[in-house]
Amino acid sequence: MFNIISKTKYAYIFSITLTVLSVISLSLWGLKTGIDFSGGTEMEIGFVDSVPANQEIVAVLEPLNLSSLTVQRKGTTSLLMSYASVEDSVNQNVWKSITEKYPEATQLKADYRDSSVSSELKNKSLWALFWAAIGIMSFIAWAFRKVSRPIESWKYGVGAVIALIHDVLVTVGVFSILGHFQGVEVGVPFIAALLTILGFSVHDTIVVYDRTRENLLKGSSKEPFPEVVNRSLNETLVRSINTSLTVIITLLSLYIFGGESIKNFALALLIGVGFGTYSSIFIASALLVTSYEMQLKKK
Repeated sequence: MFNIISKTKYAYIFSITLTVLSVISLSLWGLKTGIDFSGGTEMEIGFVDSVPANQEIVAVLEPLNLSSLTVQRKGTTSLLMSYASVEDSVNQNVWKSITEKYPEATQLKADYRDSSVSSELKNKSLWALFWAAIGIMSFIAWAFRKVSRPIESWKYGVGAVIALIHDVLVTVGVFSILGHFQGVEVGVPFIAALLTILGFSVHDTIVVYDRTRENLLKGSSKEPFPEVVNRSLNETLVRSINTSLTVIITLLSLYIFGGESIKNFALALLIGVGFGTYSSIFIASALLVTSYEMQLKKK
């Protein structure tokens, strides 16, 4: 049996370091937002014969210095491109550059996203993350209401949410760094990835918590709480790792072969699932033991 709980100090140091670095990165650089959150134009262009390569379109539009330009293939006869501008003059120059290079091209659609609407979308996304965390904490506290010894049931919910915040902050911090140095942008799919990370991470945490609850209800009251938690971790360790590995393998396939449109979505999930597995094993349960030890010191 591995003495996982004995590594709590090192896990805390590692996690606090990552969290602080993520907060510093967000404070200095923030997130590089795409047109979902900053406003802009999304244009779909159809072609009669072969669709040009994405890099070729980017090269054609390079003289215009378009901000947040992304190009992706849509089906076999069209391309979808977006950029952070809604000005008619810019859109006309874009279309002029395209038609000069590809006279047979046709504009299938052009959607404009206002910055005020994008700002509202950003606020709603943040509130979605907030209420998801509150809902998770409340549900866990209710689900573990029958386990009030040796710590209160609501502390299970708090422990799970702290681990979730850790997972989300690290993921956001990584994308802050990627946005600053690599120009990686975030949009609605990134928020969807964060919500997915919340669900996956709390699922892994609840498995460990539930085994802890079973061992507390069935075991001897004389067994120290840290030992109960450590035994529960060991009993669920293989399951947690195997479950996470199957998800990670799938996400790696999406990241490598899925194309540009879902590459960042898959990357966010890869980071979140990896750290979610780590936090479920080394952080969430350790917080229960830390809370228990603090209670003992007060008594």
